[in-house]
Amino acid sequence: MKPLDLLELVALGAIWGSSFLFMRVAAPEFGPIALISVRVSIAFLVLLPFLLRGNSLPVIRRRFPDLLVTGALNSTIPFTLFAFATLALSAGYTAVLNATAPLFTAIVAYLWLGEKPGRLPALGLLVGFFGVVLLVWGKIDSAGSAAVLAIGAGLLGALCYGIAGNHTKVRLSGVGSLQLAGGSQLVASMLLLPLGIIFWPEQLPSVEAWLSVLVLGVLCTGVATILFFRLLKRLGPGRASTTSFIVPLAAMVFGSLFLDEAITGAMLLGCGLILSGTALATGALRIR
Repeated sequence: MKPLDLLELVALGAIWGSSFLFMRVAAPEFGPIALISVRVSIAFLVLLPFLLRGNSLPVIRRRFPDLLVTGALNSTIPFTLFAFATLALSAGYTAVLNATAPLFTAIVAYLWLGEKPGRLPALGLLVGFFGVVLLVWGKIDSAGSAAVLAIGAGLLGALCYGIAGNHTKVRLSGVGSLQLAGGSQLVASMLLLPLGIIFWPEQLPSVEAWLSVLVLGVLCTGVATILFFRLLKRLGPGRASTTSFIVPLAAMVFGSLFLDEAITGAMLLGCGLILSGTALATGALRIR
């Protein structure tokens, strides 16, 4: 992996880690659907000048059916599910659920593309699975039904990322990162705008909530999506998804610093197992 790729992976992980903090702030006031509707709309507006300058709209129009699937599975559905999860879970805990995305990517690659994992990747999947069980079991044992539903939403969102990464590899390998980013946010905006209007909050959100959604749209989605698809094309879905190593750590630190969220031993142990399993499953960690 080149130094630039590593730098972009770390930067992307930190940016996406902060997104859970901003969702935690804005979701209670906007509601998950309205929040993500505004987030992806802002992201598309940020990307639009670059799309026009690069003459990317004809490419998006030509590949729209495949971009529709990628946009739904990589933005519309998982963004909304994780925003819902932050209503009941801390930013750090939600981000740890997000870290299971590479595990789902490997599982989907095996089931769909027949990419059979070797012994170490298979061991990694097993280790990661036990990490998820530990994380979820501890929460279910001490939390109510709202938290259990939020955990399910987070895991389903991670599964969507796994499917989207492999779909992009199979169906959109010849499309540039800018077109992928812009097309996915255009699709998400189109799908969520009507629902965002229907579920718009009765009380106007605070300035703090608006600032949070603005950062979510511009930095955590617009800029981050370009970075992700650049990495996806250069490194493939498995290695690109290893940015999830940084996301939960950044989210736990940000949540602790700015929201006084507790970092429990179960969270750290579950996170450690998930990240270790992910490293083995994606080949980032090799054992002789």
